[in-house]
Amino acid sequence: MKEKMKIAILASGRGSNFRALAGACQEEGYPAEIALLFSDNAEAGALVFARETGVENIVIDCGPKRGSMSPESSEEMYRLCRERGVELVCLAGFMRIVKGKLLEEYAGRMLNIHPALLPSFKGLHGQKQALDYGVRYSGCTVHFVDAGIDTGPIIIQKIVSVMEDDSEDSLSERILAEEHKAYPEAVRLYAAGRLRIDGRRVLIIDE
Repeated sequence: MKEKMKIAILASGRGSNFRALAGACQEEGYPAEIALLFSDNAEAGALVFARETGVENIVIDCGPKRGSMSPESSEEMYRLCRERGVELVCLAGFMRIVKGKLLEEYAGRMLNIHPALLPSFKGLHGQKQALDYGVRYSGCTVHFVDAGIDTGPIIIQKIVSVMEDDSEDSLSERILAEEHKAYPEAVRLYAAGRLRIDGRRVLIIDE
């Protein structure tokens, strides 16, 4: 029987996408398992869930600069991932730009999920940006991580209609429900060896 692919999660907040991935990993036949959770926030809800479910969890000091990570923290994350045989890194509400050794060594092996239909509304508060712009549709995007901000090749997108009476909270809630479907699906495809990057495009290979 083929061993499951080991993945590491990076999260800064409540960890709802971490929970969704953890749930998927418990399903029969799912080809991945969570080996490690990193957080830059000692108060993160993701840490509470990891401790409740027995997932190894480590708080990493990523440095004082908001939104950035120190070279030392990147090196440490890479070292710990390598020691545990991690093959895929998944950002799940990690509020820092990944750079340095971790990004270099996991190029093409790091995923992120963003609450908008990229390339529109990159960066923070994608849901509010969509509402302010007046779009009719928004959604979420799972993409590979590169050196830019939400610029990596796109794997999966899910579409959500924007209602006339939507607030940022109500739109965010509906998008989040789709995130919880899209992320496990993208990780499953990657772990099953069914994704191939071809320039800007990600090809999904038939089983």
